[in-house]
Amino acid sequence: MDREELGGWLRLTLSPGVGNGAARRLLSRFGLPSAIFAQPEAALRECVTAPQARALCEVPPAWAGLLDTTLQWLGGAPGAPGADNSGMPPPARTSEPARAVITLGDPRYPAALLDTEDPPLLLYVMGPLSLLRLQGQPFPRHHCLAIVGSRNPTAQGADNARLFARALHACGLTIVSGLALGVDAAAHEGALDASATVPSRDTGVAVPATIAVVGTGLDRVYPSRNLDLARRIAVHGLLVSEYPLGTPPLPANFPKRNRIISGLSQGTLVVEAALASGSLITARTAVEQGREVFAIPGSIHAPQSRGCHALIRQGAKLVESAQDVLEELRLSAAPPVSAEGAGGGEAAPSAPAPENALLKALGFDPVGIDALVARTGMDAAALQVALLELELEGRVARLPGGLFQRLGVA
Repeated sequence: MDREELGGWLRLTLSPGVGNGAARRLLSRFGLPSAIFAQPEAALRECVTAPQARALCEVPPAWAGLLDTTLQWLGGAPGAPGADNSGMPPPARTSEPARAVITLGDPRYPAALLDTEDPPLLLYVMGPLSLLRLQGQPFPRHHCLAIVGSRNPTAQGADNARLFARALHACGLTIVSGLALGVDAAAHEGALDASATVPSRDTGVAVPATIAVVGTGLDRVYPSRNLDLARRIAVHGLLVSEYPLGTPPLPANFPKRNRIISGLSQGTLVVEAALASGSLITARTAVEQGREVFAIPGSIHAPQSRGCHALIRQGAKLVESAQDVLEELRLSAAPPVSAEGAGGGEAAPSAPAPENALLKALGFDPVGIDALVARTGMDAAALQVALLELELEGRVARLPGGLFQRLGVA
């Protein structure tokens, strides 16, 4: 886009009181934004309300500054003026990310979002130049799966997110999530660990490992702890936002962006979620968009599992392995990727190792020392030593409140 065309789209998104629905009516009636702003107020009132028409006839105060900032960002500037120090690096080398603004009229706009009720007018996107070039299609046309869940997962929940993402990306799916702490970050990491060059099932061309849909402008990363992860995604996947550069992490933006996470995906897998979790918003929008919803069951004692159990009662598919997801989406599995595939369903069979007696006593629910003393007959000091050994082996996690939880599956 040239400066004038980009300026028209930005002005349309900044016009106060003019939401996506009104903007789409205007675009349908008049064409490009430049044609909308060339109309007299009376013509605009045929599509929108009088206050909206008046707003469209005035240039928003922030428009000129945002246009300059966006052009600088597209050209490689590291961030908007005044942004915090979490701006992404400029694309000075071929290994660093390219940037694009993709509008509803752009052939690169994701087809899956066009089928939803409220597609964003434009998307700010950061990723490999090979995906963002004008002739390319950065978003897979099919075979994306959203993985979402608690920001404070159990150790097992974080492992599940990572292992499912790894196994499912190895089978050709792009993993979509929201770059939040906890399950989101683990899902992105699992996909990145699997491969950045898994071929598309449709074209054979490499697809992005993962897509992070964020609730801020792309010139900053929230939470800042995920800055390194965001940089990895920008090289091997896509960072996406509908919000203008400079947009801070406003609480209302995160539930709103969830419709993009589910809309890009064939289905949404909820790993762990409390009853009041934002992940349940994503699951609800997935249902409204006609997408599949999957949930991993957990301990009846864990608050992080109650949202998943509620989804299963409401008809979500109970998932125990990545194969369950593939079967529901009518996709075939790729060859086994490792001996630690999600849910044990993707690995080649091998002889089971003898089970540690303490692991058997632990079960799979969080448990305290007193309960373990009663189950095993060991004294507390010996138990602490044995638990530490298992913790160092990565088979047990120490949880807040003096609890311990077994990791992995038998």
